[in-house]
Amino acid sequence: MDHQLIAWLLAAAQTALFVSAAPLLAGWVKRVKCHMQNRAAPALWQPYRDLAKLFRKHMVLAENASWLFRATPYIVFGAMSLAAAAVPLVAVDLPTGAIADVIVLVGFFALARFFTALAGMDIGTAFGGMGSSREMTIAALAEPAMLMAVFTLSMTAGSTNLSSAINYVLEAGLVLRPSFLFALLALAMVAVAETGRVPVDNPATHLELTMIHEAMILEYSGRHLALIEWAAQIKLMIYAVLVANIFWPWGIAQEFTPEALGIGVVAIAAKLTALAVVLVVWETVLAKMRIFRVPPFLGFAFLLSLLGMLTHVVLETGG
Repeated sequence: MDHQLIAWLLAAAQTALFVSAAPLLAGWVKRVKCHMQNRAAPALWQPYRDLAKLFRKHMVLAENASWLFRATPYIVFGAMSLAAAAVPLVAVDLPTGAIADVIVLVGFFALARFFTALAGMDIGTAFGGMGSSREMTIAALAEPAMLMAVFTLSMTAGSTNLSSAINYVLEAGLVLRPSFLFALLALAMVAVAETGRVPVDNPATHLELTMIHEAMILEYSGRHLALIEWAAQIKLMIYAVLVANIFWPWGIAQEFTPEALGIGVVAIAAKLTALAVVLVVWETVLAKMRIFRVPPFLGFAFLLSLLGMLTHVVLETGG
């Protein structure tokens, strides 16, 4: 079989694995969180059951819902699926690696956020407009911090391509870089804000004074809600994979052999399992902050990413 055809088949399989495993990561996070809080834990497969139940339910649409409200779930899910295709999960140097650029990834996130915010305002409810306003405020602060954090890695690797950056870290070996530590902390804080986790948001609450993401999707039901929930799970996994494979890329397959791919699957599963535990500890220790404290939180993330870039310039380039 042609090598290029094998590469494309592996890229499609990796994307399918990414999309299908996202609910499993969400289920693992919920299960560990319940155990840590001494509550009865749901089954690991519960997110799949919830999605299947929503797909079977009848959709209820508001009378004044426009085409935008109906199209948004498909656009958001498609954007997250394309973003998942651009992120190396098990192997690098796949054909989709050509679009695995940090700028493209942020563009997919912005596209999904834009349509979600518009859909939140489309029905005309107070909660939808409030959630959209809060979401865009957070995005305006989170995106620069994320770009600055990943640019620190890009400056070190000499490329904004994720596959190239991962290959550079693998070839350099285990090197202590203070700039990477700052970038890691900044990216983790941005991931918490972008995925609606504690302390910025709480995905398990529907309190109108605190919710952000949930406020924009209150009017969705049935298949539309299933697609949006699935897209949110994919987004959480994208950030987890970015943290795992950018800062700890060891184990990811650089060759398309069965042994290398098997090691890659085991390695990313172990790293995501550990990161989920860290996320649960983070959410258990911290409390939900007030909405007006979110800008200083993200401002600190931007400061950390800026320190990471300056540290790279001063210490690692000898400037």
